[in-house]
Amino acid sequence: MTETAARPDDRVAVVMITHNRREEALLALARLRELPEAPHVVVVDNGSADGTAEAIRAQHPWAQLVASPVNLGAVGRNVAMERVDTPYVAFCDDDTWWEPGALRRAADALEAHPRLGVVTGRILVEPGGREDAINAELLHSPVEGPDWLPGPALGSFLAGASVVRAEAFRGVGGFSERLWLGGEEELLAADLATAGWELVHLPEVVVHHQASTVRDPHLRRRHGLRNTLWFIWLRRPLRAALRRSRDVLAGAPRDRVTALALLDAVRGAPWVLRERRPLPERVERRFLALEDSQRTSAARRYVS
Repeated sequence: MTETAARPDDRVAVVMITHNRREEALLALARLRELPEAPHVVVVDNGSADGTAEAIRAQHPWAQLVASPVNLGAVGRNVAMERVDTPYVAFCDDDTWWEPGALRRAADALEAHPRLGVVTGRILVEPGGREDAINAELLHSPVEGPDWLPGPALGSFLAGASVVRAEAFRGVGGFSERLWLGGEEELLAADLATAGWELVHLPEVVVHHQASTVRDPHLRRRHGLRNTLWFIWLRRPLRAALRRSRDVLAGAPRDRVTALALLDAVRGAPWVLRERRPLPERVERRFLALEDSQRTSAARRYVS
């Protein structure tokens, strides 16, 4: 590691959300503590009932803790963003961790390109450090971007593997309270692109992911499918919304979880139609370009 890489970097902070994963949250914070960038860390405990907040206070007093009495979902990141003053913010889940030097490389890219809003890194799956299936899709993204981008242009991003420009994030209002958690990035990405911000994949920005076993996969799929349908009808033009809805439902298992997700989506129709705001043509082209890969992707299937 070079002398520069070993020094703290005050350009980037880290925001982490957690819920009922005490041991994983403590391990994630221990790893963040060891990063050479020495980032300011804000962790939001989303109403855990397993003593997570108390354990963080006792074992990681250096981290800024926000103990929410309720589970805010992805909106916990919005709350944490109010407590940082760095120009760039890295998101971190309690089962992911940034490789040493990754935050500095992301900050360098954001600093060099003033219209860059999000940097999404390369994900290594642990244990073993193997390539996540999504990496190939990110690297070969069909989205067209400006020539100045330092890597492939993206239509959306992965919250647990991305560093955002705080100005851009706050400017579009952050994550939607309506969507809560599960595929919440797509709506935010669309609104960032509409506001003129670019999203990019940088393989040299590495994040590790060891999927937690403390989760409800069926509820996760239900919310993810519901949120995808809501996004489609909030932002896609009519023909694209019909086509994309057909493809999403065709690729989902025909089971109770899918039925409940569809029911949830239909129940939300009044507010979705009330708040519907189709994308401008230049942004719609990005999502149109992604449809083939979304339809055939092995990394984006709605299964549990």
